[in-house]
Amino acid sequence: MRKPKINIVTLGCSKNKVDSERLAASLSHCYDIMHDSDKKSDVVIINTCGFIGDAKEESIDTILEYAELRKANKIKKLYVMGCLSQRYRKELQNEIREVDGFFGVESVSLIAEDILDLEMGLGDGSRGRVSGTENGNKRLFLKDSDNCTDSATLPYNHNRILSTPSHYAYLKISEGCNRRCAFCAIPLIRGEHVSVPMEDLIKEAELLAKKGVKELILIAQDLTYYGRDIDGQYHIVELVKRLLEIKEFEWIRLHYGYPQGFPDELFDMMNNEPRICNYIDLPLQHISTPILKNMRRGVDKEQTINFVKNARNRVPGIAFRTTFIVGFPGETEEQFEELCDFVREMKFERAGVFAYSAEEGTPAYEMEDDVPEEVKQERVDTIMAIQQNISLETNEKRVGTIEKVLIDRIEGDYYIGRTQYDSPEVDDEILISVDEAELNIGDFVNVKLTKADYFDLYGEII
Repeated sequence: MRKPKINIVTLGCSKNKVDSERLAASLSHCYDIMHDSDKKSDVVIINTCGFIGDAKEESIDTILEYAELRKANKIKKLYVMGCLSQRYRKELQNEIREVDGFFGVESVSLIAEDILDLEMGLGDGSRGRVSGTENGNKRLFLKDSDNCTDSATLPYNHNRILSTPSHYAYLKISEGCNRRCAFCAIPLIRGEHVSVPMEDLIKEAELLAKKGVKELILIAQDLTYYGRDIDGQYHIVELVKRLLEIKEFEWIRLHYGYPQGFPDELFDMMNNEPRICNYIDLPLQHISTPILKNMRRGVDKEQTINFVKNARNRVPGIAFRTTFIVGFPGETEEQFEELCDFVREMKFERAGVFAYSAEEGTPAYEMEDDVPEEVKQERVDTIMAIQQNISLETNEKRVGTIEKVLIDRIEGDYYIGRTQYDSPEVDDEILISVDEAELNIGDFVNVKLTKADYFDLYGEII
């Protein structure tokens, strides 16, 4: 008998992607797993984002789209999990009755267990289930199932079915956040910062290496804080040193740091260790001191500028990715122009910008949202226009250089790859004609850059 097919649709950030991959592994003994597939499936699980207004709208639209398929019996079951479901579970349950189950951000193992209960009908007593403990891990034993004759291990899940190409993967090193930025709902959704024990991370990384992963991307809401909840000390440097011992990783990339407390030693390691990408993703959010204060960022304008300059002094040639929020309550035209000047002066290699979204339960929600939506969007467009010109200028300077490129995919007449200065899905890409050479996905190749565009470059194999 064929296994039923489950399609896991993941919205939002790469941290959600890791949760979906762990869930996929927990369900794979009973089901054929697909990630974000257009193919027909029996069951759909939507992993939602609830961070800001646009993300919530995308999540709701996606749920409604699949709810119509459920209503028309084109899929048998529909489940919703993740951040949006965590924040608005009761409202969603009342409004969208076609969904068979809503789950928040509970541990992936518990979500997997609950879904298996619902799928197998175990809750009504028609099938047996025995829960126990083995080596400290929770185990779920399923009996007399049409689809599942094996036992499922449901601990902190080192195993994952990757939704990324097999040559790169994300390693989520912590959950939640102890920062209390006024605009951010993450602590409300995900709770306080909880570091994954280092030995668990090393084991998971070793398994990823065995799967063929060559680029490991460390992610967290705040990498900088790793370990402090365990013993009061920061341990991100130690963790990176341990991960460098796994020789299969040719690149280790760092995502989502925080300016306050970022260790200089990590920048020095980045500069001295060629396997650590000269790249940092660190949201700065604004530059005006009054806005930063109201945002509760813990740094002012001078400290922010010094941080950026320090990063570039310690790692010459670093690609600095950041994000900004415009239209925060009270942001004046002068403060916005101050931000524009900062972006022009610093010439960030990569930058994104969001219009402020008032999120229930956050401190900023109590402030008057006094910047009109059309003004917010104008400010977004202005910053992005500035950044577009900076990006073109930066890329044109790279023409003629030879860079190491990781090939991600084939698209039309081109191989699509990235340098160490570019993270998947969000940054620039390198396009190489398929006539140049016969390459494999996951290959590292040396490429001479020959032409620059605003957000892409073209190159030839050396």
